Amino acid sequence: MAVGGEQSDISRPQCAHEASSLSLRDVTKVFHSPNGTAVLAVDRISLSVAAGELVSLIGQSGCGKSTILRLIAGLDQPTSGEVRVGTEVITQPSADRGLMFQSHNLFPWLTVRRNIQVGLVARGLLRQRRPDVNEIMRMVGLESFANVYPHQLSGGMAQRVALARALVNHPRVLLLDEPLGALDQITRMQMQDEILGLWQVRGTTMILVTHYIDEAIYMSDRVVVMTPRPGRVERVVDINMPRPRERNCPEFQKLRAEIIEALHLAETCVSRAAVDSGSGE
Repeated sequence: MAVGGEQSDISRPQCAHEASSLSLRDVTKVFHSPNGTAVLAVDRISLSVAAGELVSLIGQSGCGKSTILRLIAGLDQPTSGEVRVGTEVITQPSADRGLMFQSHNLFPWLTVRRNIQVGLVARGLLRQRRPDVNEIMRMVGLESFANVYPHQLSGGMAQRVALARALVNHPRVLLLDEPLGALDQITRMQMQDEILGLWQVRGTTMILVTHYIDEAIYMSDRVVVMTPRPGRVERVVDINMPRPRERNCPEFQKLRAEIIEALHLAETCVSRAAVDSGSGE
């Protein structure tokens, strides 16, 4: 079900002019621990995402999925390589790139409306963009909760507020870091449809990090399978099923098996490489 009604055929976004393409070119990121140890998080990642595309990153915990989102957001800089939004090299955060986390991170002392407005207030845009707040609240079904505080909300409703807060800035790219991981299964499936509905209406480029294979298949145009750390692209799986998607149909099951196989191969290849290098780990 789409936001505010029955789900239509969400094959491609209707408003791709609001989106930007993304590209990662030979991106490597090394972190240094307090004791000086170097940790290779992602290694020579190259990936292109079309404007208005919805792409999922999937792989083991610690494989660099969230690191990639932080690089796209401009919160971190690559050790080598470059990340571009459109033709612009990303060097710092921007409101054009929204980020939504697994935890809603709402301010408990602010109402739903004021939580959604936070970014606009900080940028001095609330006066001219106030109608956008009302519109996004309507789109995610929060109109009757405008004056409610976070502690009065369910987990699913709190995530709707976080989603609305990310979307009210009209980002050209929305980065979703396990945004549904803390929800129960029924609420999770409902939120998947709501995000897809908003994606259809807004045309925003979306990058979704998830550990759930079915979620990646159900939501995405493509699924990027990553190796265990250091994160590399093992395989990119095209999801050519029309929307809305039937989770139990043979094609869905076939794609699930393909991604499971790719994840297994990624783990096997990294293990062999470690042995071949003499690390024994």
